[in-house]
Amino acid sequence: MKIKDKGNAQKIIKSDAEWKALLEPEQYNITRKGGTEPAFTGKYYATNEKGSYLCVCCANTLFESEAKYDSGTGWPSFYTPYKNENINTKIDNKMGMKRTELNCSHCDAHLGHVFPDGPKPTNLRYCINSASLNFIAQKD
Repeated sequence: MKIKDKGNAQKIIKSDAEWKALLEPEQYNITRKGGTEPAFTGKYYATNEKGSYLCVCCANTLFESEAKYDSGTGWPSFYTPYKNENINTKIDNKMGMKRTELNCSHCDAHLGHVFPDGPKPTNLRYCINSASLNFIAQKD
């Protein structure tokens, strides 16, 4: 594993073999190979508990439960990230359409896509694969 300085955060770089050893097969396929889990199958799409959603690869905080909503799509959906700098975007032209892909800014894990059909105040829908996330419940 290598760590590169990325300003305030460190960039995590691991070999393919290291990622395979760390992740479950579905997590690896989604986060490292850009896969997508089938709708309504992920463990967090219907989660309503309060807490934080972290990158399954590096524990970077990506979303908070306050920003989660039911988009009806079958994937966890959020209207804003925890911090904009924790997520990178890039154009994805796969599957015959132009979309905006989301990646963890610390380890480049594929998370999902963002669409301009979300609720106010952002009008964005961050559509995320459950397999790219770990959930940490808020302690009261």
